[in-house]
Amino acid sequence: MSKETNEPHLSLSAAAARNLATATVTVPQYTEITPRWLHKLLPWVDVDGGVYRVNRVAKAAKGKPADEFGEVQVDLLTSDGGEPKLPTTFVDYEPDPREYHLSTIQTVLRTHTRVTDLYSNKIDQLREQIRLVVEAVKEREEWELINHPDFGLLKEVDAAQTIKTRKGAPTPDDLDELLGLVWKKPAFFLAHPKAIVAFGREATRRGVPPPTVHLFGSPFITWRGVPLIPSNKLEIKNEATSILLLRVGEAEQGVVGLQKTGVTGEVEPGLSVRYMGTNENSIASHLVTRYFSATVLTSDAIARLDNVVVNNYYDYSAK
Repeated sequence: MSKETNEPHLSLSAAAARNLATATVTVPQYTEITPRWLHKLLPWVDVDGGVYRVNRVAKAAKGKPADEFGEVQVDLLTSDGGEPKLPTTFVDYEPDPREYHLSTIQTVLRTHTRVTDLYSNKIDQLREQIRLVVEAVKEREEWELINHPDFGLLKEVDAAQTIKTRKGAPTPDDLDELLGLVWKKPAFFLAHPKAIVAFGREATRRGVPPPTVHLFGSPFITWRGVPLIPSNKLEIKNEATSILLLRVGEAEQGVVGLQKTGVTGEVEPGLSVRYMGTNENSIASHLVTRYFSATVLTSDAIARLDNVVVNNYYDYSAK
């Protein structure tokens, strides 16, 4: 077996690089790349020291006044005159605030120096390799933001904020129920593209086709003025999936993304590419790293609609 045949196990092969350099003037195309709207719509917070602590108001002790969320109730007095005795109060906090540690996505990109030296004519081989690896890292990040077992948005939904569809297919009534749970400045619904199409069918069936709004130069259907944002990282199992509704931002006590900026080799906030050297086989290595996490600041910032069936259709030709 020739040395060049072995190269794909180490790095980009010379044959593939030569084909890109001489046979085309377009950059490599990668089907996995998606718009990743979630990353664009989440406000990102820079985490100092790698740990982000969420301090919440403590739950009221048994027999003590509590608000609708079970938190310590603040004693207040409304008066219309006179000199009533004023209540004294304070807001207690949970003794052990939850800590979020940044998660890491990493890989080592390996490229032969011969490839980058000889076959980087109109297209820079190293730049394109880094670009495609970075795109793969970002795709993985979005999947983790939604599905991670510790901080993924699907897992972070409180039980009281979780509902199921009435009949399987997502109807306007179901999305209205979500809006009733996240009514303080709801930002967007997050759903699989097939779930959005399924909702469009149900809304049209009822004679209320959802209007469209343009964000980032792309059209999105809306419900009650709130856009439905597509992401294929919300998985479909047995023709069913979930739809999320989020409020976002620290000031709104919503959902925020966490990242660490200013790292060595940073090519964009929280994402770095570091040169690691060239070995005795002329293979150059670059470490690609992304530090990230996410948090739901208050339980009413997110709600989830389960049992969203995506394969319900209508025969409009039937009498």
